[in-house]
Amino acid sequence: MTETTSDKAELRRALLAKRQAIPDEVRALWNALIGTRVMAWWNANPVGTLGVYWPIRREPDLRDTYEMLAAHGVRLALPAVVAPDAPLVFLAWEAGAPLVKDKLGVMMPARRVEIEPDALLVPCVGFNAAKFRLGYGGGFYDRTLAGPARPVAVGISYACCEAVFAGDAHDVALDAVITEESELGY
Repeated sequence: MTETTSDKAELRRALLAKRQAIPDEVRALWNALIGTRVMAWWNANPVGTLGVYWPIRREPDLRDTYEMLAAHGVRLALPAVVAPDAPLVFLAWEAGAPLVKDKLGVMMPARRVEIEPDALLVPCVGFNAAKFRLGYGGGFYDRTLAGPARPVAVGISYACCEAVFAGDAHDVALDAVITEESELGY
């Protein structure tokens, strides 16, 4: 675990560097293990519509798992930023469908059909034992999870990115966190 720090920006930089340093062959193995755990979570919690993410900055890549979920009839959606201080919206997406980059350089479906997922797979820069997530600092997922129709939120991270930090007043805890090593909270 990373040592306690009150400077989330510093912690974020350290965790991103740690994630960046994971060798490709190890990353591929860990992604497969996380994918297996996601499928086990879904089998125990079979949601019909799942918000997923397109991996950026060496986040766990679960695109193979998304295809398995879709083959089981799960409707997938990717997040889109609509305004700087707004919750995310989710756009229906099928593997292989055309994608475009948003203003932040994140891939999203070219066809904008908004749907409301029952659950979300939420990428984490880091997470703590209380299931609080450290993200990139924009607060998009916190605003999304603070809404009245809160979907189930499952954090996705590598175990080496577990850290000790306090949640802020605006932070919303995840329902579960899945890593290559374990599941926290389900």
